[in-house]
Amino acid sequence: MKVTEAGLPGCLVVEPRVFGDARGFFYESFNLDRLAQHGLAPAFVQGNVSSSSHGVLRGLHYQWPNPQGKYVSVLEGEVWDVAVDIRRGSPTFGQWTAVVLSAGNRRHFWIPEGFAHGFVALSERAVFTYLCTATYHPAADAGIRWNDASLAIDWPVADPVLSDKDARAPFLADVPAERLPVYAP
Repeated sequence: MKVTEAGLPGCLVVEPRVFGDARGFFYESFNLDRLAQHGLAPAFVQGNVSSSSHGVLRGLHYQWPNPQGKYVSVLEGEVWDVAVDIRRGSPTFGQWTAVVLSAGNRRHFWIPEGFAHGFVALSERAVFTYLCTATYHPAADAGIRWNDASLAIDWPVADPVLSDKDARAPFLADVPAERLPVYAP
């Protein structure tokens, strides 16, 4: 397993060791002991799977309170996955990083608690999976507008397919301070 930082402190790309032959392949998608060697020991309590058509953009989502760390990957297709630091007081507040995740590269992306998360499907269909460190709480559900100019995210699609909720999400500057996570060094 290879673990590298993904451009923002705490955001990690995990590349599993893949064993393959004419029959197919095998890899460990999650191994707590191996991740702990890299300082990551999440306690997952919920797993989710979504399917998206080409151009569907989901995000930027987060929960506050009850923040979720997310360990994400793609089982079919390809996505461009984004994490945005929205922790008040963080030295990287408002900065983003992105990773291409696909069934072919088998990468996983760790997005720590306190980050907003979103992705856009680059393939005709993408099946996306994520493990979360907290369960979904409707009252804590929140989001940031995907095309917030202050974030300047360089999305690889000009006219994505959005849910009504994501299309109406507030800009980061319009989110009340008490609805944003707090940076804890």
